[in-house]
Amino acid sequence: MSTAAPDLRDRQDGAAPLERRAVPPGRRLRRGLAPWLLLAPALIVLGVLLLWPMVRVLNLSLQDYELKNLLRGDSNYVGLGNYVQVLTDPFLWQIVLPNTVGFAIVCVVLTMAVGAVVALFLNTLGTAWRSICTTAIMVAWAVPALTGTYIFVWLFDPQSGLVISALDGLGLMEAGSVNWFTNRWSFYAIATLNVVYHGFPFIAVTMLAGLTTVPHELYEAAALDGASAWTRFWQVTVPTLRPIIAVCVILSTIWDFKVFVQIFLMPGGDGSTREVMNLGVWSYTQSFAQGEYGMGSTIAVLLTALLMVISVVYIRTLMKEEEL
Repeated sequence: MSTAAPDLRDRQDGAAPLERRAVPPGRRLRRGLAPWLLLAPALIVLGVLLLWPMVRVLNLSLQDYELKNLLRGDSNYVGLGNYVQVLTDPFLWQIVLPNTVGFAIVCVVLTMAVGAVVALFLNTLGTAWRSICTTAIMVAWAVPALTGTYIFVWLFDPQSGLVISALDGLGLMEAGSVNWFTNRWSFYAIATLNVVYHGFPFIAVTMLAGLTTVPHELYEAAALDGASAWTRFWQVTVPTLRPIIAVCVILSTIWDFKVFVQIFLMPGGDGSTREVMNLGVWSYTQSFAQGEYGMGSTIAVLLTALLMVISVVYIRTLMKEEEL
């Protein structure tokens, strides 16, 4: 007992200085700067390519900046006048915003539904057929939006498109009797088909990756309890894939809110048919067709703010450890 106590005290006395030993300020500074030095090249590139253009657009949104100002190189600041004009414009609330929000919601719902069905189908296939089918649907995702849009324009061409030709052959509709691109609802129906066709492969492959991680024991236990296939899907599959579904929904929402190519390249989508405009096209036409760069920048800032709100929701979803 008498010899053990000094040994214990010696160990405690020897450990205390190690615990109280402070890290030199220079070393702490180097440790703190090291991650930022590694990130510096990427941050500089992002600052040049993203931050400065955003600052420039924000600056233009505070001006009554037109083509004459661009040529003369002067400024004409009006403060928040452009924002007041845009936010009080009935065209925003009656046409542009419903088109943007409604179109995005429909596209997200359909893209998620089609992607989930395809993922469930692929999950039932063998390894070889699953690889073949996955490769096939990824071709649709790899096709540029420009090419895919022109394909759908050709399919629904009112004179010689594949759809009208088939309907004419069946005696249901005469070629040239209707122009789907001049009607707001049919225009966005075609655009929705285009966006869903181009977007569902990403959702399908992402959800398929999640489905492969679901333990088969859960399905077997649910089947032994008498659960039907529909019940197993809602009680086993959906809760397990909830984090993946949440991320896919938010990503699809961000993409579909800022759709531009699929609208602009369709007949009438370039601004000639005002009732089919969304925020992206409205900003573009105000800037480059009307020469009102200040007003176009204001609309772009509002769209960016809307997307930033959605992005914050996306980041918060990723940070929820209990779900991810």
